[in-house]
Amino acid sequence: PSSESPYITLLPVLIMPGWSCLVTGAGGFLGQRIVHLLVQEKDLEEVRVLDKVFRPETREEFFNLQTKTKVTVLEGDILDAQYLRRACQGISVVIHTAAIIDVLRIIPRQTIMDVNLKDRDKTLPMYIYGEKSPIISGIMVRALKNNGILDVTGKFSIVNPVYVGNAAWAHILAARGLQDPKKSPSIQGQFYYISDDTPHQSYDDLNYNLSKDWGLHLDSSWSLPLALLYWLAFLLETVSFLLRPIYNYWPPFNRHLLTVSNSVFIFSYKKAEQDLGYQPPVSWEQARQKTSEWIGSLVEQHKGTLNTKTE
Repeated sequence: PSSESPYITLLPVLIMPGWSCLVTGAGGFLGQRIVHLLVQEKDLEEVRVLDKVFRPETREEFFNLQTKTKVTVLEGDILDAQYLRRACQGISVVIHTAAIIDVLRIIPRQTIMDVNLKDRDKTLPMYIYGEKSPIISGIMVRALKNNGILDVTGKFSIVNPVYVGNAAWAHILAARGLQDPKKSPSIQGQFYYISDDTPHQSYDDLNYNLSKDWGLHLDSSWSLPLALLYWLAFLLETVSFLLRPIYNYWPPFNRHLLTVSNSVFIFSYKKAEQDLGYQPPVSWEQARQKTSEWIGSLVEQHKGTLNTKTE
């Protein structure tokens, strides 16, 4: 279960010839891709990139963008209303990719709702994959430390994941639509699910298909039935609840995580195709190849780490 987004809601904006855009969560997996596409847009005068904290390499990457568009880096909390108001001053379009993903239910629900949904142009999580995905990176690193064996956590799921480049492109088309006097009235306030031609498959099968070129494989050993795991999760949650007055114990998994990891999530992008002209520019095979090559770099890094330890 994942990270950023295939669902876009469009809010009214001021239409103007030279325009500006604020991207929240710009230091994240999807946000960075959107910024790289945005700075290529005609008549875009400024893009403001906002996140709570930027990694030094991400900040440097934004400073080194080859573009005539002004890139302003802002560090701040979008829950700070005054700071957010200043960040939005004079902005034509806001692309909101900042999101909290908490499958273990550690963070208060109201905080998640305030960041992900409240009063803003919003993008909600599904499963976005591609190079530099923090979720896939974690999965691959664990597998490499376990003799190339991938975790089996969502074999009963059926999802249609979307490649990060295609998800980012849909946001660019939405921003363009909001600048178009003919399109804008009909798309304002609408929401759009974004997918592509990535085959419908389980989370586990996706991880395998992206990494199989490097010898990684799914765990074929016996595992507990899902129903038994569900009851075990219930017991762990009960223990956590009973210990809460004296100790904060967070179970490694819970019923919510098991349910989300083994559910069916299928979306269609027909509405986005009709209203925004969306067509995924990157095919499944191209996306798989790009992601696989990046996973190959993780494999090489792991080998380098092992060589260093043995010297």
